[in-house]
Amino acid sequence: MRILLVEDDELLAQGMVTRLKRMGYQPEHCTTGKQALQAAQDDSFGLMILDLGLPDGFALDLIRQLRQAGVSMPILVLTAQSQLDTKLTALNGGADDYLVKPIDVLELEARIRVLSRRQQQRTDDSLQLAGISLNLHNHQCQFQQQDVNLTRREYLLLKEFMLKPDRILSRQQLEELSYGWDGDTESNAIEVHIHNLRKKLSAEVIKTVRGVGYMLVSQHDH
Repeated sequence: MRILLVEDDELLAQGMVTRLKRMGYQPEHCTTGKQALQAAQDDSFGLMILDLGLPDGFALDLIRQLRQAGVSMPILVLTAQSQLDTKLTALNGGADDYLVKPIDVLELEARIRVLSRRQQQRTDDSLQLAGISLNLHNHQCQFQQQDVNLTRREYLLLKEFMLKPDRILSRQQLEELSYGWDGDTESNAIEVHIHNLRKKLSAEVIKTVRGVGYMLVSQHDH
């Protein structure tokens, strides 16, 4: 899942980006409300982590603007302000959750998973599809009840396919998911990861839609 991190403290942001990547997410970082408003138009983001104390203004207005613009992704607010009024204003304005700094990374991870479940209308942290079982908490994968070892990028790609079954994902979407906005990718990097996933799972699981992208087929011959 791609996460839009809006945080103007560069040191804190770098630490969070590193931690989010270790959790198996693809974070993209921006520092102002204006940048966040523009970036949030990209519907491939699954979550926004938003610091309220942004350099170009208090972010409560940003939350309202995003909701009025029809942006539905969950918004997890981070702030150094613990006042109840601020919390209620953020939640009533459209935020989905609220953490007061300094944050505990384990709690942050748990909150992200809860919001992701709610957004995807799941009841737990596992995905089950096409003979594949993927645990979003510990990243363990099984195919036809056999353990499968995935690299980090294979995990990211498979999770995205399983969250959007029978939908074509373009090469650009998959490259941004795996490598980020500024990622330096080799021309055939995505093809290599797809090839490896097919070898570890089944050749029929991920279909190539020539000239368009790739698609996980939810119903296939096991």
